Amino acid sequence: MIPKEGITMKTTINMLSGAAKVKGQGVLSAYEEQVRLVKDLDDVYEVTENKVKLADITHYHTINFRFFLGLPFVKMKSATVGYVHFLPETVEQSLDLPKPIRKAFYWYMMKFYRSMDQLVTVNPYFIERLASYGVDPSRVTYIPNFVSSEQFHPLSPKKVDAVKEQYGIAKDKFVVFCAGQLQIRKGVMDFIKVAKRMPDVEFVWAGGFSFGQITDGYKEIKDITEHPPENVKFLGIVDRSDMNGLYNAADVMFLPSFEELFPMTILEAMCCHKPILLRDIDLYPNILFDYYCKGSNVEDFVSEIRRLQNDESYRQSAVEASKRGNTFYSREHVQSMWREYYANVLLKVKADKRAKRTLSYEKKKV
Repeated sequence: MIPKEGITMKTTINMLSGAAKVKGQGVLSAYEEQVRLVKDLDDVYEVTENKVKLADITHYHTINFRFFLGLPFVKMKSATVGYVHFLPETVEQSLDLPKPIRKAFYWYMMKFYRSMDQLVTVNPYFIERLASYGVDPSRVTYIPNFVSSEQFHPLSPKKVDAVKEQYGIAKDKFVVFCAGQLQIRKGVMDFIKVAKRMPDVEFVWAGGFSFGQITDGYKEIKDITEHPPENVKFLGIVDRSDMNGLYNAADVMFLPSFEELFPMTILEAMCCHKPILLRDIDLYPNILFDYYCKGSNVEDFVSEIRRLQNDESYRQSAVEASKRGNTFYSREHVQSMWREYYANVLLKVKADKRAKRTLSYEKKKV
């Protein structure tokens, strides 16, 4: 169909996600932010969510089985994009599944990813990992997560005091905060060990068992949350709309995870200009550069927190690093990447289809 004069045809994108079914997980936060970002590109893209339709591009944010069943129908017209939020090794440290179910789920996960025309990951480290599973790296693009400064931003001291009063957080203590699901891979045990070494510091964790009893380490962690040290508070799953206040109530964001992709919590804390303390693992340097403090074990974490607590110049340098991280992952920068990415997806998929048709034709001639 030829568009009428003066009318520009927009590329249609149908976003599909089942993340809303599980509260308190980063995948849902990432989905909401990304969709909001792309919807603002309404000069070139028309975005719908979870519709049964043939759009120019269908972007799968989760790997629901019903999505997989509909792929043959969708691929009749749509270019398909899959978001890689996890791999078998990250699930291995998150969920305690029976071996047969785990094996089947991992097979399905990779089958889903390989069925996509193009894949997106929020950490370049995952491109190499996907290649080890037989995924062509040329089909994988790195685009970082993004957090809106409208939702996450510094608050006045008066508002911070109100938040502390609401959650029973001490106003006269140094506050160490973590946000994330209660899982072994998130470093909950080290969080507790550090807290026990620092009884004068208050430790607060926002997040719960998003996947219930199949969560790895469920019984052990549940016992700790029910009988925590006196200086530790477990708040359970907190609505995202309330998280800005909690980041502001903290003196440092401490995430001792052993395995991550690109935690939204880090970006959220950076928006609030909070020092970031992370475990020194391979995937952070390529995305967080020098924007964070790091440690490898409980001893390191205690040392870093003490320095942030007592050395004002060091704390200020950590605050400035966090601000730089917030600036680097600005709305404009990430949005421009999505604008270019979706346009390139259509070109790549069309080129691939032409190449396949040509190859098929040549084989028939032979």
